[in-house]
Amino acid sequence: MRESIIMKIHYGTALASVALVAVHILFRLTQGFAESLQYESVIANYEFLPYAGMLEIILILLSIHGFNGLRVILLELKQGPTFEKSVTYGCIAVMALVILYGSRTIFMTSMGMV
Repeated sequence: MRESIIMKIHYGTALASVALVAVHILFRLTQGFAESLQYESVIANYEFLPYAGMLEIILILLSIHGFNGLRVILLELKQGPTFEKSVTYGCIAVMALVILYGSRTIFMTSMGMV
């Protein structure tokens, strides 16, 4: 994939993340911050499927954005086709693991398996 397309994805995930995290923070503020941290409240939020879906989207967007940013930083440190492929595939692999583990947590909690 061309680097310009990758950077457009990076900018798009940044904008979408800011918007969804703002919604997430507003949702916390309407509940009262101290009350929103209580165990029952947290579980109730995860069981509310639209909210759990929003958390899943935030997880995916921030993972893509963060690991792409890490990839860009690492590619600035050293050049070369072998290093570039290693960094790219390594970032994709770790990003996928983070998304899988985070998704597992969101789905288990939203289904009441905790």
